Amino acid sequence: MQADLVIKNAKIVLADEVIDGSLAVEDGAISAIDLSHTESGIDFAGDYLIPGLVELHTDHLENHYHPRPSVYWDPMAALQAHDTQIAGSGITTVFDALRIGSDVEMPGMGDHVDVLLGAVTSALADGRLRADHKVHLRCELPAHDVVEHFERFCDLPIVKLASVMDHTPGQRQYQTVQKFREYYMERMRFTEAEMDAFIADRHNEQAQYSDKHRKAILKRGKAVGIAFASHDDATVEHVAESATDGVSIAEFPTTLIAAEASHNAGLAVLMGAPNVVRGKSHSGNISATDLAKAHLLDVLSSDYVPFALMQAAFMLPQRAAEVSLPESIAMVSRNPAKAVGLDDRGEIAVGKRADFVRVALIDGTPVVRGVWRQGERVS
Repeated sequence: MQADLVIKNAKIVLADEVIDGSLAVEDGAISAIDLSHTESGIDFAGDYLIPGLVELHTDHLENHYHPRPSVYWDPMAALQAHDTQIAGSGITTVFDALRIGSDVEMPGMGDHVDVLLGAVTSALADGRLRADHKVHLRCELPAHDVVEHFERFCDLPIVKLASVMDHTPGQRQYQTVQKFREYYMERMRFTEAEMDAFIADRHNEQAQYSDKHRKAILKRGKAVGIAFASHDDATVEHVAESATDGVSIAEFPTTLIAAEASHNAGLAVLMGAPNVVRGKSHSGNISATDLAKAHLLDVLSSDYVPFALMQAAFMLPQRAAEVSLPESIAMVSRNPAKAVGLDDRGEIAVGKRADFVRVALIDGTPVVRGVWRQGERVS
């Protein structure tokens, strides 16, 4: 092989099979995949070569920026710490999820998002980031200022995805008011009276804002070419609304009924990789592994633990005999890329971007030994 970069002696995970062979890169793209063994090149010594992971929904940039209730970190330092962890987890394309719409926990949310978007834009211009960063706006529909925030940010070039969310107690993620009460009583340290008032306020905001904000955000987002995801759909009616609205991704459906309806409607069903790793949802909703067994799972997201994406990809075939390794790898690479229109990446195939990861399995746990983005080593 004559190329800019050659990898040899690798266990290469293709779209539908795993082969032993070599890979060549020219001008940042995969130029050849060969079953023969070459003398020159970087020796993977039998380790896996998989596509760079594509992450559509991670809150980790927000967590690095706001690590404690009263602490806001330097935004560029927070971004670089986040980027290092993302790339080190084998993620080469990441959609940084930024919540818009203020609430009692985060008043002035728009200004915080402005700071973080500025950091991402500057860092991309400087070439200081290891992964390819894009932005996912998480739109909390009952928030009074969510449309104002969306108008402020939606036409920025790095904003490529938005999700429409409603965390009002008694539906979707919190299907019972009691689940919402248990979660927020501990998190916010409310008294019973304060909790009652908090819940009442959330219901009032939903009634006043949610429907009209959903319509306004979807209309504006489609006009600027943003892909949309629904969030925490629980019923057939929720899914029908999403399908009618032209949503392409069903994020975290909370029931089997919603997941099946989403799949049948052509939406990419996205679930959390921590759900696979833990064997259950942290909110008590449907198991991602059960959806995989029923062939209803399309995309995995690391959500709140970046390395969970890699863990889940190798763990899922062990948990669900119905899922092959190429299929589970597609859930963290090709499928999420396709769901947001990034057809140039997410697969080990000639002509695709040379975004790939060297992975060893030690005692069943994946170990990231190297990460390349467009043929350049970044971790």
